[in-house]
Amino acid sequence: MAEVASVADAPEWRIIMNVTICVGSSCHLKGSPKVIKRLEYLIAQHHLEDQVELSGSFCMDQCSLGSSGVCVQVDNVIHSVTPSTVDSFFQEYILGGLAS
Repeated sequence: MAEVASVADAPEWRIIMNVTICVGSSCHLKGSPKVIKRLEYLIAQHHLEDQVELSGSFCMDQCSLGSSGVCVQVDNVIHSVTPSTVDSFFQEYILGGLAS
């Protein structure tokens, strides 16, 4: 029989945060390509590639709620992020979320 590894044998890294960026037409016009590029850079700069998973999604149906930026979902909470606020968003919700 194959031996089953224990949780203690698991690697120390694992994806612990899922970040989904809307790439629908409205968010695209609001700067989603710039937000994605900057988040990719910040994640790499902080060596978080094994802890944070970035993905894209077509419309998240938040435009009608008055979102002025790109819809970015972090573990089931949707935020409005612009290219000019992405750094502070990263600090508060990604780094802050990983630290908690």
